[in-house]
Amino acid sequence: MSSSTAAAAPKAAAARGGETPANALLRRIRYVEPATLLWVALIGVLAFLVVWPVAELFLSSVRSERTGAFTLSNYAAAYGRQRYVDALLNSLALGTVSALISAALALPMAWACSRTDMPGRGFAWLTVLAAFIIPPYLGAIGWILLAGPNSGWINQAWTTLTGSEGSIVNVYTFWGLAFVIALNAYPFIFIFAKSGLDLVSSEMEDAANILGAGTWLTTLRVTLPLVWPAILAGVILVFLETIALFGTPAIIGIPARINVVTTQLWQFFEAPVRAEVAAAYAMPLLLITAFLILVQKLMLGRKGYVSQTGKGGERRLIPLGPWRWVLLGWCGFVCLISVAAPMIALVQASFAKAWGRGFSLGNLTLGNYAYLLFGHDAAWGAIVNTFVFSAASATLAMIVALAIAYIVKRGVVPFGSVLAFLCMAPFVIPGIVMAIGFYAAYAGPPLLLYGTMTMMILAFTTRFLPIAYANGAAGMQMIHPEMEEAVRILGGGRLTAIRAVVAPLLKRALLGGWLLVFILATRELSAAIFLVGPETRTISVLLYDLSEEGNFEVLSALGGILLVITLAFVGIGMRLIGRDFMLRRE
Repeated sequence: MSSSTAAAAPKAAAARGGETPANALLRRIRYVEPATLLWVALIGVLAFLVVWPVAELFLSSVRSERTGAFTLSNYAAAYGRQRYVDALLNSLALGTVSALISAALALPMAWACSRTDMPGRGFAWLTVLAAFIIPPYLGAIGWILLAGPNSGWINQAWTTLTGSEGSIVNVYTFWGLAFVIALNAYPFIFIFAKSGLDLVSSEMEDAANILGAGTWLTTLRVTLPLVWPAILAGVILVFLETIALFGTPAIIGIPARINVVTTQLWQFFEAPVRAEVAAAYAMPLLLITAFLILVQKLMLGRKGYVSQTGKGGERRLIPLGPWRWVLLGWCGFVCLISVAAPMIALVQASFAKAWGRGFSLGNLTLGNYAYLLFGHDAAWGAIVNTFVFSAASATLAMIVALAIAYIVKRGVVPFGSVLAFLCMAPFVIPGIVMAIGFYAAYAGPPLLLYGTMTMMILAFTTRFLPIAYANGAAGMQMIHPEMEEAVRILGGGRLTAIRAVVAPLLKRALLGGWLLVFILATRELSAAIFLVGPETRTISVLLYDLSEEGNFEVLSALGGILLVITLAFVGIGMRLIGRDFMLRRE
């Protein structure tokens, strides 16, 4: 039989059967459930949001800007100067010191709230929540007003009391920078440590007490070692947050001539833009982050390290006697330095004609707020942009996350775990690195998205997609599949089951996830600063611009507006979901 005859045989057979190959294909497509097309679309969405920006980041780091050929010259340029290497070393040192200071602040509070009879434990929780809500760059501005050389409140008070010249504290130092970062980051260690301490049974501590160990020795030798993996995981998270932070190192570090990785990356984007060099410089930061996240996962996976017994693990609060007031005093001190003092300084500056003059009736004014609301040419645009971008990003993130969570938890497709991995991948990518990836992928042709609203919304969606997915996945675990199967038995498809059953049952969890993504997006600076355009500035970017101008009075007023609106949304979340919805870890 010739080859042409053999090729024609299947067609003839199909014709004899009354169905052509094209008709067979159409028949199959006709019976494809619409939900299947949605799953395919979701794969494309994740590829667009996560895979391609990361791939383009790597490709840009090994591609010549002029010829497009493979090269390692970008890495040579990125690490060919001692200044650039020093920035990386400064980031590692800053992350280590900030993590240690955060642990010193958080561990006594976590132990007191979880294991002791200290009064005011609700107050300690509110302190942690407030420190978590305050954007890091606003805390940095507050401490500039407090501890700036010569003109800071603390130095002015020292001069008035002692009559001596000079500064007793100076925030524009390496240790000052690490201290300010730790004041915003310690809630992470508190959450991890308290969660671990809540699982520790009192039986181990009772055994140590019977053998003669006192309360403090038992805590140091028994209790804390039992939760060491959780504590170390929190320390790693603070370290990663620090080395990826842009706002505080830029506001304090640049004037102090302390160069770190994130500020150096920002300098690569100053004219002339060297995006390929920035991509190469960001790769070690990405690798360090991925490695430490893996270490953190291994630490948290050792839950058997915490005492488990077959008796249910009775947990009794430790009576401290007079020492409980000492611990309460420590919580009050942490509240003072992390929340109260910097916020009081910001409020005073926002109502002051000149913040350095201190409190006086002659120095009070509403002019800063009036200027922002009625005179500043960019303030209203930044406010509107912030909340439009944040609302759109939160909505898009929750829609994508819920659909992916449904696929994974219901086993709709065999590769659901891959989709889950892609949803969580942005968690190990620092925001500033993700922004560079978006710039490399979508700033140029054919999309030309740089500086547009679309770019900002997509970047924010990707940045906080892991948070949305964690909420959606946790909610899906609470819904039994039988309810959806009932819908399908009655003739509904998967999309109908999601719309009629899953979404209504998950509305509280979805609302909590939406609010959390929304609040975090309103304060996002690391990604926004690299992707913003003239018409897409947000509040965080405008705050940074005002800090460069040294206009602390107007800056404080804008920060006050951001905080008031943020607190309003936090209040809504507390009312609808629970008071600790921003600090829960599923």
